[in-house]
Amino acid sequence: MAKNKTQSGTDIQHVKNKNGQAQQGQGQYGTEFASETNVQEVKKQNQASQQGQGQYGTEFASETNVQEVKKQNAKSQSNKSQG
Repeated sequence: MAKNKTQSGTDIQHVKNKNGQAQQGQGQYGTEFASETNVQEVKKQNQASQQGQGQYGTEFASETNVQEVKKQNAKSQSNKSQG
C-alpha cells in the first residue's frame, strides 16, 4: 500500500487539494455576498415591514365588533347546553 493512499485506495493528496480549493471558493463567495449587502437598506425594509404589520393589526381590530362576538359566543354556549 502506498503512503499517499488510504486503505481503500483514496489518493490523500488529491483529497487535500480538493478540500483546499473548496475552502478558497467559500471564502470568495462569502466576501462577494457580504459586500453586496446594504445593511442600512435591510434595516429600513425590516422597519417598514414591522410598521405594515401594525397597520393590519389595527385595521382588523377596528373591524371587529366585540359585543357582537360576545353575543354569538353566548348563543353558541346556550345551544350546547340545550343539546
